[in-house]
Amino acid sequence: MTADSDYASPAVRTLREDLALALRAAAHHGLSEGVCNHFSVLLPGAGDRYLINPRGLHWSEIGADDIVLIDVHGEVLAGRHRVEPTALFIHGAVHRLTGHAVVLHCHMPYATALTLTADRALDPTLSQNAMRFMDRIAVDADYNGLALDDREGERIARAMVGKDVAFLANHGVVVAGARIAHAYDDLYYLERACLHQVIAQSTGRPLVPVDRALAAQVAAQIQGEREQSDLFFEALRRLLPAPRPARPA
Repeated sequence: MTADSDYASPAVRTLREDLALALRAAAHHGLSEGVCNHFSVLLPGAGDRYLINPRGLHWSEIGADDIVLIDVHGEVLAGRHRVEPTALFIHGAVHRLTGHAVVLHCHMPYATALTLTADRALDPTLSQNAMRFMDRIAVDADYNGLALDDREGERIARAMVGKDVAFLANHGVVVAGARIAHAYDDLYYLERACLHQVIAQSTGRPLVPVDRALAAQVAAQIQGEREQSDLFFEALRRLLPAPRPARPA
């Protein structure tokens, strides 16, 4: 099959619709930043091709027909828009080196705030929302400017091997997973957990973590039953319908 026929297939159409919905939801929840940052998902059975949001459109206006199909080297295979350069290096490397099907990268406010601290990341022993991320967090502690070459993307990806959340020092976060609905649910609750931690720290009062074994138990309970994630995503589908087609590139 050609890239155009793959792009138009019912299965890929569904992926494009879900990826566009995740982007609109992120804008709705205040997780987007201008027209920057990027979400992507691998095509099923094709480890070298993935869908990603276009350059230059606000996430709130993105529909399925705005999503672009590219390969891991950044070549646009189908779609009517360009792709932002740093997206090619970060997403290509994370898909290639970790095997994650879904990669969501953004500079959401409270999670990014924690990347500026000495700890660099969320403490997964604090709030119940944070506990779902126990043993799932990686930290890329070496900020080295914009990710405009393979070396930067591959360093981020290597830090994520075996993990599905990465805090990027002085930069932002990456949340990855097997399904768009589940990865978006994690992204949303990661920001909520970071918000709670930042507010708690701002009081100046001592924080009270739980035992790490208990936090791990809570994480297993949440990861063992993801119906709530699917229900949340379907609620977002009802609340955030697809926009009118955007202008041609």
